[in-house]
Amino acid sequence: MTTRDMLLGVLVTAIWGFNFSVIKMGLSAMDPFMLAGCRFLLCAVPLVFFVARPDTAFKYVVAYGLLFGVGLWGMVALGIYFGASAGVASLVLQISVFITILFGRILFKETISRGQKIGAAIALVGLALIISITDGSVTLGGLLLVLLGALCWSLSNSLLKWSGAKRIFPFMVWSSLFSPLPLFVLSYWVYGDNQVDYLLQSFNFKSVFSILFQVYPTTLFGYWIWNSLLRRYPVSSVAPLSLLVPLFGLLGSSIFYGETIGTTKAVACVLIVCGLAINLLPKAFPFFSHKPI
Repeated sequence: MTTRDMLLGVLVTAIWGFNFSVIKMGLSAMDPFMLAGCRFLLCAVPLVFFVARPDTAFKYVVAYGLLFGVGLWGMVALGIYFGASAGVASLVLQISVFITILFGRILFKETISRGQKIGAAIALVGLALIISITDGSVTLGGLLLVLLGALCWSLSNSLLKWSGAKRIFPFMVWSSLFSPLPLFVLSYWVYGDNQVDYLLQSFNFKSVFSILFQVYPTTLFGYWIWNSLLRRYPVSSVAPLSLLVPLFGLLGSSIFYGETIGTTKAVACVLIVCGLAINLLPKAFPFFSHKPI
């Protein structure tokens, strides 16, 4: 990988990591479903009028929009709203890597190596440590919602593979068209119609910045660059960069919201990142990399 592309990959992981703090910023003026709905509305409009239709059956596009927009980011925003810090959310969401491996085994009959099995066990120990944290940066409700988001992310990854889509950018744009309406309906159902008045009264620079940051750098730019790197280089060269996401997530939460990274949280972070590393860097851990089950 060239130095330029490596730096682009690191930039994307930094954007994705800091995005969790940006989501929390937007939640100061909007409810989580309204915030996620506005994000995906702008991801789809006006680009949907200029981007060709995806090269796959439309049922996959609709299902992905619901899973990725509502299931993943709607639940992550709700989890942060209900007490999971931005740093913890960015860390716990990485559990989706191991859920995706499990779905690959069930749906596509893929083998699971000893390294993947050990990596998952190490990461789950880290998750257990996070549950034990009592510094106010974790709530059980917030943690469960982020884990639900991780489950939906894994499902959406499997669905994307199942769809056979080759052109990812049109797939992302068109699928985003099916996320806003369910999110707005959930906003009305959970928070009532007074949210519209509250939104108009509290809409400010932070709200606008949060939405625009999630739309353009995070979703459209981030996924475009990431998928371009995946097309150009082996997955084994690109995927390990995702290990930086929770580190940037914790850094952003610490800088902008004063989140304390105590011993327990630091050990949990090391365990989860090590679990991911064993999974994503098999050549660096030859002892764990063979014997599929």
